[in-house]
Amino acid sequence: MKFSQASRLFGVLAVSAAFFSSCSNQQSSVYQTYPANGEKEISPDTHLKISFKSVPEVGATGMIRVYDWETDALVDSLDLSIPSGPTEPWKNPDADYTAVPYEYKSGNFTNANTKPGTPSGTALPTPDDYQLTIIGGFTDGFHFYPIIVHDSTATIYLHHNLLQYNKRYYVLMDSTVIRTPDQEFKGVYEKSVWNFTTREQQPDLSAKRLVVDDQGNGDFNTLQGALDFIPDNGKDTITIFLKNGVYEELIYFRNKSNLVIQGESRDSVIVQYANSEVFNPHPWNVKTNEWLGTFPSRRAAFAIDNCSNIQLMDLTVKTLLEGQAEGLLINGDQIQVRNVFLVGSGDALQTNGSAYFENVTIDGGGDMVLGRGPAFFKDCEFYSPGPFMWIRNTDANHGNVFVNCRFHGTREGGSTFARAPTNQGKYGYPFAEAVLINCAIENIRPEGWGQVGDETKDLHYWEFNSTNITDGSPADVSQRAVYSKQLNLPKDEALITNYSTPSFVLGGWMPVSMN
Repeated sequence: MKFSQASRLFGVLAVSAAFFSSCSNQQSSVYQTYPANGEKEISPDTHLKISFKSVPEVGATGMIRVYDWETDALVDSLDLSIPSGPTEPWKNPDADYTAVPYEYKSGNFTNANTKPGTPSGTALPTPDDYQLTIIGGFTDGFHFYPIIVHDSTATIYLHHNLLQYNKRYYVLMDSTVIRTPDQEFKGVYEKSVWNFTTREQQPDLSAKRLVVDDQGNGDFNTLQGALDFIPDNGKDTITIFLKNGVYEELIYFRNKSNLVIQGESRDSVIVQYANSEVFNPHPWNVKTNEWLGTFPSRRAAFAIDNCSNIQLMDLTVKTLLEGQAEGLLINGDQIQVRNVFLVGSGDALQTNGSAYFENVTIDGGGDMVLGRGPAFFKDCEFYSPGPFMWIRNTDANHGNVFVNCRFHGTREGGSTFARAPTNQGKYGYPFAEAVLINCAIENIRPEGWGQVGDETKDLHYWEFNSTNITDGSPADVSQRAVYSKQLNLPKDEALITNYSTPSFVLGGWMPVSMN
């Protein structure tokens, strides 16, 4: 099966019959809600849903408010007059890089009134021009969409970690928040119309397993809710199991360890969000530098930051915007990604720190694999117009190594494997390393590798036994770039053996499945 950029389109499942059955208490003939009015045992991380007979349109004015039933205290509010986020690139001058890491205060998110946009380290305050929410405890804040519509259902995204266990809440909504073609929606103005009660107790973490189900039948409704619940730097291995469904949420977590995130099936568990460098730009006063402990990028649909011993498996992760928009961004050590379908745009995968990838399919634009390594790829498949990667490793560690992988060039005239280690005279990486061993290729330019700068003596642009995908015959490597190298037996047997061994590439770490 061939993948293309078309897979980035909103491929969201229609609202299921299970959702409508959960909304049996219909507030009116005009709409249905989740949670249903009076419903109990709701997870505090839930999104709110309101469904109509036709496709609704999100308004540009009006408020959504959530109140405590007992005290009538305002718990959360969304102002629809505030735009979700930028749609054009920020035009700010570059700033000198600062090495001061962000400050992270380990917390249990009880301080729910922390203002998003408050700098946690070196960044300037985030302007209040757009919607902001705190994700993963990172107070600098993320832009987000307060309402997302698919088919006839509008999903409302409250700010994170404001609802609590064993509480009753009611929702009020101005009539201008949602418009329907029949104009029958008149808003929600009475506390008796839409109210629900959360579960009495939080999940028992001693079981070391949490279930996430977007239909409300698990420990959490959202993946982010489960991630926020797990303590930082935990010593016990905890599994988060995602049941089949579409999880449209921006995922960001940091300072976690010994964690397995496993989907029920790769093609039926989809974690997606419309994020990009434009929508959630890096602070203009801090240059991007994805080393451990530095300011994190916020443009990925799914970001793992400053974590260790994490395994991601059996699911699909995708961004829904074009541009610099990773599907998955990794900043950590001993990260394993297995049986995952990844869709991104531009820098589809960014990987910094030791990472192992097996049976992973990536569909993305140029510079598709970005990062500082070391990264080991086994039995993976890549679709890109090329270059497939831009390697940024130094001589302190290995770069990208591919064993038994498949590269599909999608550019007319052929694609190249790697971008130059220089970028318009900046960011020199003279030790860039990309090694292909027993890989199958199609539509790759004769030279194989993109143009590079003057520093080539320490490059490791190596191939061994490349074959054609179409028929398995040896690939024609006679016109490969002069700064690249073909490995051959028996002369390079030791090199081939070493680079085929994950622990050699990954600094002594040998990946072992944790589940």
